[in-house]
Amino acid sequence: MKILNDPIYGFITIRYPIILNLIDHPYFQRLNRIKQLGLSYLVYPGAHHTRFHHAIGAMHLMQNAIDVLKLKEIEISEEEELGALIAILLHDIGHGPFSHALEHTLVKGVSHEDISILLMNKLNEEFEGKLDLSIEIFRNNYKKKFLHQLVSSQLDMDRLDYLKRDSFYSGVSEGVVSSDRIINMLNVHNDELVIEEKGIYSIEKFIVARRLMYWQVYLHKTVLAAENLLVRILKRAKYLAENGVELHASPVLKKFLYNNYSKADFDTNEVLEAFTQLDDTDLYSAIKTWAKHEDFTLSKISNALINRDLPKIIIQKEPFEETRINGLTKLVKETYSISDEEVNYIVFDSAITNNAYNAKEDVINIKYKNGDILNITDASDNFNIQSLTEPVKKYFVCYPKEFRGKW
Repeated sequence: MKILNDPIYGFITIRYPIILNLIDHPYFQRLNRIKQLGLSYLVYPGAHHTRFHHAIGAMHLMQNAIDVLKLKEIEISEEEELGALIAILLHDIGHGPFSHALEHTLVKGVSHEDISILLMNKLNEEFEGKLDLSIEIFRNNYKKKFLHQLVSSQLDMDRLDYLKRDSFYSGVSEGVVSSDRIINMLNVHNDELVIEEKGIYSIEKFIVARRLMYWQVYLHKTVLAAENLLVRILKRAKYLAENGVELHASPVLKKFLYNNYSKADFDTNEVLEAFTQLDDTDLYSAIKTWAKHEDFTLSKISNALINRDLPKIIIQKEPFEETRINGLTKLVKETYSISDEEVNYIVFDSAITNNAYNAKEDVINIKYKNGDILNITDASDNFNIQSLTEPVKKYFVCYPKEFRGKW
């Protein structure tokens, strides 16, 4: 057995040698160089934790959940236990630099889940088929569906860890959830995960905490401005690369800037291997250099990110009037003497949605002592839970701070 010391859970025990071997693999070690919360550290200085930390924590919670279910006489073999542990350990292995911020910028039409599956298949070859069951569980192809729900659902070990971990590192106490209480209330009914009646209040807190963390951390207005700026930096760099402009970048980043890879390209060993060499440091290094590039637009937005001179952002519940955005865009364009194409990197608008609990998809069910099963929205007497099932959409616009007051 191997023991790791985690700031959230204390000592985490690794019971299986293959898990230690997977953690030591270069594909997994790369997660040490990818921030869990992207650019959130620009608002919450402590939020420098990584995908590596999160994956280890989620695996620990999976082990606890399996131990609890076994005590409740839910049949889980040692092979299934290991399969579920590996599935949750590798669930984020396909994330690119800065996690979600650049998911569809460097590589279009390929999600991190797609790349996770490809990397799990490649690891399965290296480990001589020992990940077969893990892949089945991850893809929800295994007969025991509740094992997949532990990996991916509205009450999975992924969410339980990231809420608690992100809350800890950001210092936002509203995200603290009682993961121990929730896990101890887990059970299985008709091959579906359920929460025992006594755990209903912990689930209510979990849903509310998720909503608050989205508005306060994940969708914080300054984080939105920074991450949207980062996306536009990469889009501008890619546009210049496609037009033959020389850009400083690491060899692996250049590969993705100067080529447009499709999902099919990732089936080739060369592209997939290149992706596994890409992390946050490649982007940081490039953006620092691009801040002095001769292209005005790339230089301006790169400087804004590096020096935290972020755009002014306005958020509201209703869409912005097109005439107002057009007027601001025209002013910025004329002030900087740039083209219609260039100004879109500097003035931009979009929308965000917060849906704490989606009752139309996967549901959280409460099991009563008499055997009745109720969706949390029906079981709860907290009217807030009902309202949290409805998605909330907001609209935002970003523009340089020097144009404040002219909007």
